[in-house]
Formats: sequence, C-alpha cells, structure tokens
Amino acid sequence: MFLALREIKHAKMRYLLIGFIMVLIAWLVLFVSGLASGLSSANASSIQNMKADYLVLQTDSENRLNRSVLSAEKVKDIQQYAKQAATPLGVQMTTITPDQTAKKTDATFFAIDMNDRLAPTVVEGKRITNSTTDEVIADRSLKDDGFALGDHIKDQLSGKVFTIVGFTEGQSFSHTPVIHMNKQEWALIHESNAQFKQAFNAVALHVDENSAQQLATKVSGVEVISKDQALQGIPGYKEEQGSLLMMIVFLFVIAAFVLAVFFYVITIQKINQFGVLKAIGAKSSYLARNIISQVLTLSIVSLAISIALTYGMSLILPSSMPFALSPQLVVGCSVLFLTVAVLGSLVSLYRVIKIDAIEAIGRAA
Repeated sequence: MFLALREIKHAKMRYLLIGFIMVLIAWLVLFVSGLASGLSSANASSIQNMKADYLVLQTDSENRLNRSVLSAEKVKDIQQYAKQAATPLGVQMTTITPDQTAKKTDATFFAIDMNDRLAPTVVEGKRITNSTTDEVIADRSLKDDGFALGDHIKDQLSGKVFTIVGFTEGQSFSHTPVIHMNKQEWALIHESNAQFKQAFNAVALHVDENSAQQLATKVSGVEVISKDQALQGIPGYKEEQGSLLMMIVFLFVIAAFVLAVFFYVITIQKINQFGVLKAIGAKSSYLARNIISQVLTLSIVSLAISIALTYGMSLILPSSMPFALSPQLVVGCSVLFLTVAVLGSLVSLYRVIKIDAIEAIGRAA
C-alpha cells in the first residue's frame, strides 16, 4: 500500500486522468441504474408495493391482469379455499378528465376491499371506506397534471364523476397513476355490463408457496402467479427493463476493458522498475498487492465522487423523469464496479508475475 500511494503521489496527472475516466464510467453506470429503477417503479410500483405474495388470474391470460376476468362465482371459490388470505382486485386502464374541462389524463382504476391489506397508505387527505360513494384516492403523481384534493374527475368510459379525497404515494401501473376505489364503485362503473359488474381481474393471495400451488389444482380455470411474474406481464415492462439491463451490462464490460488497458499500459511502462524491485528481493505477491491497492484506491475514490454527483443530479432532475437510487442499488453497483476494476487489473498482474529480473535490469541498463 505504501508503494502504491507513493507512486500515485509521484505521478499525479497520470492517475488523475485515469480517475477522471473512472468517475465518468461509474457515474454513467449509477445514473442508468437509477433510471432503470425509476422506470421500473413508474411502470409497476402498485404491484411491487402490493401486500400480497401471489395473484390468481384466469387461465391463459399470459400473466396480464387486464386480460384476466374472474367471475363472481370463481372469486367466491377462491375465497372459500384461501379464507381471509384472498382479496379480489379489479384493474381497468382508463382516461379521466377534470370536471368542466377537456384535458385528458391516462390513469388506472384499482378496485379493492378498503378494509383489507391491499388498501394503500394515504399520505395526504383522507381514506375512503367500503361504503363511501363517489370518492376515490389517487397517486400523488396526478398533482403534476394539476389535480388537487377536492377536484372532480370524470371517467370517460362510464361517464361517472368522482371526487379525489386523498393521495397515495408509489402507486402506478403501466406508467399511469393508480386511482383506488371500493368494490361498490367498481360495480357502478360497470353497470352497463352485467357480466363484468361483479367480476374482478385477479385475486391477491397472502399465502405460502405450498398453499398457492394447492389452490391452482383445486380451483379450475385459474392460474397462480408470483408478483414477479405479474410484473413481467405488464405491457412493456420486460422489454423496457431488458433494454436498460443490457445497457448496464455493456457499461460494466466497457469499464473492465478500459481499466484493463489503462493499467496494462502503465504496467508495461514500469517493467524495468518492477525488474529492479524483484532483483533486490521484492516478491511478485508484493508487487501484485501494489497494483491491486492502486486499483482499489482509485476505484473507491472515483465511486465516492460518482455517488455524490449522481445524488446531486437527482435533486435537479424534473419530477416527470422517473429516477430512483436506493442505498441497496448503490451498494450493489459499487461492489460490482470494484469487482470489475480488480478483474480488469488481472492482465497487469500476470505481466508483473512473468517479469524476469535479469532481463528487466539489462533493458534498464
């Protein structure tokens, strides 16, 4: 470590330039990772934050909630088996307009039992109950579109008007804000469709894996999926996350190659010095620790600067840009970046180990 720090201090400009490149790469990795996490949350936070372990859908719905229709009889059969651990869930994507205006906003209705675990936490305003009429609670992202507590919204499909009495947080579905209503209002917006009036799209289960599998065999015409499978069934979710994940993987691969080239070139430039050190008794392991120490020192300092820059940028990003950088994500990316940096230095380590002291001293002379 002593030799590594002395060398960095001696060749400040060289290592400053390498550190600058590492800062840019780590910053880009963290930003794209935060963007991927933010887009994931904007697309499916209502499912991610749902207090359920499994979802029961109609067979052949391809894990998509909006393609599943469970009749009242089917929901009753599921509830008879799972008892209090089963809660029906209605999902309908729609378009709403503020009262007396023509402005249109896409949204998704979630119909739930307001006394059950699926009921979201209200962060502003008041909750609604199962007996409340003409009132809903909405995700606070609607405030960015000019909606406020007490505003009246009109569902374009049914023509029914609701009053926003509360706001929730972290409740979105397919990049649209979720508006929660009780089962009574769900029946009213489907009043013209007798078949769907008492039907739901899914039943949320709070059970273990064994009970979920047994339910799938005991109730015909249904399939039980995990929340992760439900996320993959949201339109565009898998493709969106797949593209961003591929970008992040390529960034790490590029980082490994860039760092490997930088440290290999620096190692080649110091072959004679390494040969002299070996000639006076320095072991290959000592020289290897020197290189790894340099890599880790530069990587840790670069990561610290990159994390600070990423969090600073998140403060000035517009609210319309989905961005989420959790501590777990930062730690995961940091560990992976350090691993990639060390792996990128392996070529240099191999070159140092193979140095012949006599030959290196001869070139130096």
